[in-house]
Amino acid sequence: MKIFCILGDERAFRTKSPAMFSTVFKRIGISAAYVPFKVFPDQIGAAMQSLKSLNIDGANVTIPYKSSVIPYMNILSEGAKIIGAVNTIIRNEQTLKGYNTNAIGFMDTLEERGFNVTDKHAVVFGSGGGSRAVVFILNWLRAASIKISGRNRDRVDDIVRKIGGTSTSLEIIGKEKPTANIIINTTPISSYDDSPEFADFIKNQDFRECELIIDLNYGRKQNIWQKKAVEIGVPFIDGLTPLAHSARRTLLLWTKIDVEPSEFLKAIDAVSKP
Repeated sequence: MKIFCILGDERAFRTKSPAMFSTVFKRIGISAAYVPFKVFPDQIGAAMQSLKSLNIDGANVTIPYKSSVIPYMNILSEGAKIIGAVNTIIRNEQTLKGYNTNAIGFMDTLEERGFNVTDKHAVVFGSGGGSRAVVFILNWLRAASIKISGRNRDRVDDIVRKIGGTSTSLEIIGKEKPTANIIINTTPISSYDDSPEFADFIKNQDFRECELIIDLNYGRKQNIWQKKAVEIGVPFIDGLTPLAHSARRTLLLWTKIDVEPSEFLKAIDAVSKP
């Protein structure tokens, strides 16, 4: 039996990944287990060593450790190196190689929707690992502009310096109302309860010329991004679609078996039903 896991803080226990991957493993006939592990910030190195010591075949990494695990990787894929974030790890004996399938999963999502970002204007909210992956793809696909707004200005500046885009702020967005053909939320905030102040800000924006809104979160009630999309009459994509595409790419790395994203979505739907 192969063993896979997901590493994160307490949010690792709330992700749908364990149930999703376990269901897909069963459907395709792979004898494997997938479990969540909560890791404390000062135990990242120990957790990486445990992957080797316990012979765990592969791991996903979720917030807030996508960048923290990088110093412990023996090898980084070119994408993960440029993005500066890892969400998928493969163990080969005592060697750990880090990848970023969030980026390619986001690109697959755009392709599935038929949305061409070339020469489009993008606004990205957030400055974590998800933001880095999104900005990397937007830049790779030659978006006309990528404006990044995040609470941590140092992290935003680091994205701009190493990956691309330009730094902005809520104050500037509210005042200048920049063109935003595509809006991507990579913050943890998707509802009024998450942050009333931020929710009110989004509610009061008109986002002129917007054509698509994507929220990398999923399963949120009263989603402020979905409400905004309905209000201005544009398509909305929540985080389940990028998750399914990213999971497909991760499974391919782990097993060399290609499973359609729809199978992952079916798995999520099956485990979500009472």
